Amino acid sequence: MMNIEANESKQRSGLESYLHVLHALMLRDMRTRFGASLWGYGVVVLWPCIHIFMLIAIYTFQKIPAPLGDNRALFFATGAVPVLVFQYISREVMKAVIMNRPLTYYPQVKLFDLVFSRILVEIVTGFLALLVVTSVLIIIGSDPVPTHPIVAVTGYIGSIILGIGIGTINVAIVGFFPGWLIGYALFSILMYLSSGIIFLPSFMPDQIYYWMKFNPALQCAEWVRSAYYPNAGIQVDYLYVIMFGLTAISIGLLGIKHIVSKMQ
Repeated sequence: MMNIEANESKQRSGLESYLHVLHALMLRDMRTRFGASLWGYGVVVLWPCIHIFMLIAIYTFQKIPAPLGDNRALFFATGAVPVLVFQYISREVMKAVIMNRPLTYYPQVKLFDLVFSRILVEIVTGFLALLVVTSVLIIIGSDPVPTHPIVAVTGYIGSIILGIGIGTINVAIVGFFPGWLIGYALFSILMYLSSGIIFLPSFMPDQIYYWMKFNPALQCAEWVRSAYYPNAGIQVDYLYVIMFGLTAISIGLLGIKHIVSKMQ
């Protein structure tokens, strides 16, 4: 009986230590991005929001109609938010490992801890950014409530899974080729432009649209957008997005494991 209690106490102690390490890493990520203050983290949250609202402002000023519906702000936001959630997670996880790698010299900190802590930070940041975008849409008179809320929520979850998958692969790649940080930035621009944020991909010719749908970020944008425009006939391959993300996570974790074995 005493041995069982001792083992349980040891497990609780180990879990508490790990949670303390994870909490410290998350706080460090939040405080070192834009200054060690709450306002600095506020900049991190507002950064993707500014991106979205600049996009809306440009198309509103030029009086370019939305490809679908009569609400420019809602159309662009429904496409931009899931794509930016994916891109921020996939990029920032890689940057976190590059910037915080010296912390792995401490025995309490593992490479996976750096990855996991930044993923949690980016999920929280993305959720707060979504709240800001939703609040601003309400203020300007748009209705941000989707026709099918469950579809919208699962679309955002799909973007998170995809971001985690590509992010872990990026960590594995940058462990061997540090220059991939710049390479992925260029690749992200191509993915962003072909993700259907400022246009409706299904309006493209079938031959082009067929190949565009292999971009999982485009599928995430259409996934969320279909929740707001159920009568638009948007077809989403849900299984493709989820399996793509889970497969990428598996490959990325195997790569990270290989990097850890080389470090030891």
